[in-house]
Amino acid sequence: MVDFAMDVFKQLNTEVEVPPKLREKRTEVVSQLKRLQSQIDPIVKIFLDPEVSKQVQSTRDGQQLFEYLKNEHSFTAEMVELLFQYAKFQYECGNYSAAAEYLYFHRVLVSPSDPCFMSSLWGKLASEILMQNWEAALEDLKRLRNTIDSNQAFVSPLQLLQQRTWLIHWSLFVFFNHPEGRDDIIDLFLYQPHYLNAIQTMCPHILRYLTTAVITNKKRRQYLKDLIKVIQQESYTYKDPITEFVECLYVNFDFDGAQQKLRDCEIVLANDFFLVACLEDFIENARYFIFETFCRIHNCISISMLAEKLNMNPDEAERWIVELIRNDVRLDAKIDSKLGHVVMGVKSVSPYEQVREKTKNLAFKSQMLVMNIEKKEQAIRAKLSGAPQWGAQDVY
Repeated sequence: MVDFAMDVFKQLNTEVEVPPKLREKRTEVVSQLKRLQSQIDPIVKIFLDPEVSKQVQSTRDGQQLFEYLKNEHSFTAEMVELLFQYAKFQYECGNYSAAAEYLYFHRVLVSPSDPCFMSSLWGKLASEILMQNWEAALEDLKRLRNTIDSNQAFVSPLQLLQQRTWLIHWSLFVFFNHPEGRDDIIDLFLYQPHYLNAIQTMCPHILRYLTTAVITNKKRRQYLKDLIKVIQQESYTYKDPITEFVECLYVNFDFDGAQQKLRDCEIVLANDFFLVACLEDFIENARYFIFETFCRIHNCISISMLAEKLNMNPDEAERWIVELIRNDVRLDAKIDSKLGHVVMGVKSVSPYEQVREKTKNLAFKSQMLVMNIEKKEQAIRAKLSGAPQWGAQDVY
């Protein structure tokens, strides 16, 4: 990284010599690297042993693996600490592949109670993100989330909230680059209560990314109702053109406002690091949402008026509507080219569909109810048996 800093300085200051501090820093870094490499070489030789590699892959218990290395290769706790220090140094030098490799070995060998355990997990995730290894990064993200949710390494709820907030922000790198990321971001941000609470408490600006994920994900449109509830709840603390577009369209049914917000959304997405790649998908799906909502209210729609609402010219809007009618089997509509109208068909909802819509969450709610009843029954039985329940709530 010092070499990179020197190169940047030369590019910006072509007629000025590199400051002596940078040269001294480079000499210091090279000296430290040589010292750490001489200390780490014996450890590297141990892990290059085929038998050790087999043990690392097959053993899930870090303490058991450490005892094996201790007995067979005279491995010590100082070597584990040295692995972490060397991985951290490699990360700071910009050698992320080496950092990820040594942090993996460190994570395998230490327990969740180790002071460096969480730093090791975060460092491994950051290394994979910087190398753009999105599959490995997604695995590390899930592992980190499981560790945080299991509450093995934290003492206070405030630490848990802080860790979840960090995870939410770092996950954006993975979710908006991994092919399945837009599914995972909805599952994590919208349907995991702890993470939704963290967003509402610490970082409501994340609603921008959740809203974009829902709008651009055609498979997840059925979750729009839940998103709208969250946006309405948080509208007093956070608003931006993306959340306001949804609010205008589905809460206020303000099509003129939605049209203006859609223009603003183009500017926002074009300047957002994570969302710039979603711009075309977002505009396409947002137009579909406007058209779909408009069609629910009107039986006959002027194409010129619809083009204005969609920020398109009439000819472009007519071609877009034709493609939409052709490709969407749920859309019962016809175009009257002479009058320049879109005529909607009458679609009645059958009683069967109404019942299915009302009861689709019944299985999940019933399961949660059974779990709560079982917990209360267990508490009652424990209390009747005379076993002390320190800090337990009175269930009667």
